Amino acid sequence: MAEETPAPSPPAAPDAAEGGEKRLSKNQLKKLAKGKGDKKKKEKPQWGPGKKKEAPKKETSKQEQEPFVNPTPKGEKKDMSKIPFADAYYPTAVEAAWQDWWEAAGYYQGNPAAAMGRPEDERFIMVIPPPNVTGSLHLGHALTAAVEDTLTRWHRMKGHATLYVPGTDHAGIATQSVVEKMLMKNENKSRHDFGREEFVKKVWEWKGEYGNRITTQLRRLGSSVDWSRERFTMDDMLSKAVVEAFNRFHEKGLLYRANRLGNWSCALKSAISDIEVDYIDLPGRTFLEVKTHKGNPKDPKGRYEFGVLTSFAYPIEDSDEVLVVATTRLETMLGDSAVAVHPEDPRYTHLHGKHVIHPFSGRKIPIITDPELVDMTFGTGAVKITPAHDPNDYECGKRHNLDFITVLTADGAINHHGGPEFEGMMRYDARIAMEEALDKKGLLKGKEPNPMRLGLCSRSGDILEPMITPQWYVNCNDMAKRSTDAVRNGELKIIPAEHENTWFSWLDNIRDWCVSRQLWWGHQIPAWFAKTKSEGDTVQKNDMDHNDRWVVARNEDEAKEKALKLLGCTEEELILERDEDVLDTWFSSGLFPFSVMGWPDDTEDLKAFYPTSLLETGLDILFFWVARMVMMGLELTDQLPFHTVFLHAMVRDKEGRKMSKSLGNVIDPLEVINGCSLQSLQDRLDGGNLPQKEIARAKKNNELEFPDGIPECGSDALRFGLLAYTVQGRDINLDVKRVVGYRNFCNKMWNTTKFALHYVDDFHPTPTLLEDLMASGKMAIRDKFMISRLMNGVQAVNENFSNYKFGDAQQAAYQLWLNDMCDVYLETIKPVVGDRSEENKDARWAAQATLWVALETQLRLLHPMMPFITEELWQRLPGRGTLGDSETPTIMLAKYPECNEAYKNQQIEDAMQSILEIVKACRSLRSSYHILPKTLTHFYLKVTEGDDVVKAQKDDIMTLGKGSEVEINPPEESIPDSVGTIIVNDSLTVLVDLKGMVDFKTEIGRLNKNLKNAKGPMEQLERKMAADGYAEKVPEDLKQANIEKLEGLKKKVTDIEEAIANFERLLSLEDK
Repeated sequence: MAEETPAPSPPAAPDAAEGGEKRLSKNQLKKLAKGKGDKKKKEKPQWGPGKKKEAPKKETSKQEQEPFVNPTPKGEKKDMSKIPFADAYYPTAVEAAWQDWWEAAGYYQGNPAAAMGRPEDERFIMVIPPPNVTGSLHLGHALTAAVEDTLTRWHRMKGHATLYVPGTDHAGIATQSVVEKMLMKNENKSRHDFGREEFVKKVWEWKGEYGNRITTQLRRLGSSVDWSRERFTMDDMLSKAVVEAFNRFHEKGLLYRANRLGNWSCALKSAISDIEVDYIDLPGRTFLEVKTHKGNPKDPKGRYEFGVLTSFAYPIEDSDEVLVVATTRLETMLGDSAVAVHPEDPRYTHLHGKHVIHPFSGRKIPIITDPELVDMTFGTGAVKITPAHDPNDYECGKRHNLDFITVLTADGAINHHGGPEFEGMMRYDARIAMEEALDKKGLLKGKEPNPMRLGLCSRSGDILEPMITPQWYVNCNDMAKRSTDAVRNGELKIIPAEHENTWFSWLDNIRDWCVSRQLWWGHQIPAWFAKTKSEGDTVQKNDMDHNDRWVVARNEDEAKEKALKLLGCTEEELILERDEDVLDTWFSSGLFPFSVMGWPDDTEDLKAFYPTSLLETGLDILFFWVARMVMMGLELTDQLPFHTVFLHAMVRDKEGRKMSKSLGNVIDPLEVINGCSLQSLQDRLDGGNLPQKEIARAKKNNELEFPDGIPECGSDALRFGLLAYTVQGRDINLDVKRVVGYRNFCNKMWNTTKFALHYVDDFHPTPTLLEDLMASGKMAIRDKFMISRLMNGVQAVNENFSNYKFGDAQQAAYQLWLNDMCDVYLETIKPVVGDRSEENKDARWAAQATLWVALETQLRLLHPMMPFITEELWQRLPGRGTLGDSETPTIMLAKYPECNEAYKNQQIEDAMQSILEIVKACRSLRSSYHILPKTLTHFYLKVTEGDDVVKAQKDDIMTLGKGSEVEINPPEESIPDSVGTIIVNDSLTVLVDLKGMVDFKTEIGRLNKNLKNAKGPMEQLERKMAADGYAEKVPEDLKQANIEKLEGLKKKVTDIEEAIANFERLLSLEDK
């Protein structure tokens, strides 16, 4: 087989090819693949060709001068007979019209009747991880789309019942934030100025106008989703499922309302989930900007101090003693309800059961003992307890039945517990004021830097506050156990398996899930608070003493019926108020695999397509989405929502940073597909919400990375390049330039097919061509080699797809096309196909048949990864439309290639490998003597093993090695003295007759110049190593490096001297 070529690196300065298309030659492509491209500007690789000497201007092709105009009416099939086969690959032209036709023809639509009752291994159902409707896809999402659509197209071509469901998520917090900012910017109004109903209308208007960018991107990426089943998590059908799920959880006693401590965003005035928390670690004293505050007047930039441990003293009741405690959040001392000491700490034994006095409110605060919370070796050994504002204190408060005193309002201001001195102050302004007040009272004992971790709201950037608020919770204990059991017993498979431990760690330690959010955009909680008119304000909805007044129902009529029964009052007396809160976005997302199928209704889709087959997503949302889907699926449908979870790696930029709008390193897939200028990249940064400092940094990075912008690559190159990255581990450091390199492979496919079609212009394929070919008895070794390599490639791609090894599948298909077909087979059949004599008729037919089979099979093999170019080229193959009833109108419905073991032939492959080693030696000889490519040479082969194989493929050696004649084991006396020799191995020596081929004097002169240049550095290094003090002063690692360098220089000098001696010998023979 041919020497394997790995996937290409970023393209270095490509040459101008025919038609103005810049592309790499085959050898350049291989060099790039092996990392041997242009090294002069290694530190700053360029997209374009850079500055070069001006070459004579070539006439620009008509296709370059005129922008492409799609001639195909929308939704119709391209007519290949009316579209010329372009000289080079132009992604815009190739990818035009196919997506519209595939969609209009209904090829993407799932068929419930076809799926019903099919065994699991003959169906493939998948839902898209619904991206947030607020945004647009970046290259990380594009990887998801590439992986998922590759699997979908592969299964569809295998004849499986296939459905790939698209959708978007309403993204409660993100969407509300975006629309609020827009309204404030455009109309200078807040959501409260509009009121809830009008604001929600504004959000729907925004969604209709701006929320479809994602669907455009998915279409351009070629995602074969069933658009007729596109879902949005706020659609009526999915909203019905949300209401039903909430009610069923409540009816089973799993859902309840309680006052608990959780993450609170003062900026959003809402509880948020763990997924929406970003953490920053402070090394010590740090000043930070707080957007919800007016600014610290004591700091020049208005920032507030964090990462400091402040110590203060509590006076002890009826005593001159004080008890010193420390905190990083001084403002929370307004809510202290105890001071804890260790029961075995002898310093405080005499204080057990006593009280301290709050310095501002005068409250008596008990001194308690708690061995679980207090470390008596840390600090003073006394700990202030604020149960309403700290997770550890919260648990302590429950253990000791302490008061839970909330000191903050929803927006982060001090409430009435601050008294007249602090009430109304924002929390960090109050922190400063309290420090000053304590100092005046003589109770401030000092401050010191303290490393700490701060939780930030990922949506608003605000510093989160632990707060006790009334929220709705779901008890997940039983659901979590079923979910872990499913993985442990093998019912649910997680790939890669290394993530199973993470799954167990989280679910085995599950906590009740807070599902309510204090927002307006989202699924409003289907719960109503009931009271009578006579009760008036004496009964409050947030008073936990009246928590039993909450009625959960599917609609208001049902709620009214339940409330009347609960209160025993008349309808006229009843006051029913719906909960204003909405559900956590992950609640509706967790229902997605079955809500999109129509659950809770017993629909045809639900019966045919649920459970789904696979959930493919990023590993970063394993807990927050995948686990919730599994738990909710098991609880609500009593079935796993899918049997396999495939987690792809996190996509980062080439420097390892997470792709984030806040870093300005996000690349839109359309910018790679269509190409874009540097200016458009910079303009996008200016139009975003980044701080000026970050914009400047991102712009500088763009200038370094994309000085000429991003060239047009097309969807196929993008998909194929992204799949190559999946061979890596947990994180993918994505270099966009490497993806661009696959544009060159697309060009190679294009040119190869166009070239090959000239070989089969008079060939007429049959429906059973491969079988006819293998049974014909007309195949040469080269033909059998190509078919055998084809079968091995097909087997490799199928096995890798089955095992979710997309990078390996991509490599197998890439190498098959480039190495086996282009490098070997196409080259060997040139003289065969060109010979139209009667004597060569059978050999020519076999070569044409093999080539057609190889091309057609590989296009089908590549189609799931590269849908557009494969459809375009497949439609152009001769014989299209003449291959009988089994022929499909599109490649995407054609049968996916399968390996026929009978057609594999290792003996033939080994034989061809031997021939390729001979060819490599022939080429090496020609190269070492600088023989011009067009000049044919006379070779002599000395073969001690397998000479029959060599004789059988003598013509192939001549073709690939550019030989005028090849003599195998000739008599020694017939070999001229004027030969160059290369010993390949113990059984093979290749010689070439150099007479008349080389100007020996010129070569000797060139080598003497090279010898002089090589001796200089060698002698300089020898002098350096012989200098006084070298042995004592130079570090050992540098001495070893110099020894190795000197050995290399000496070998180079020796090689040149031997070459000069050889040329002098040949020159003397010529003179004779």
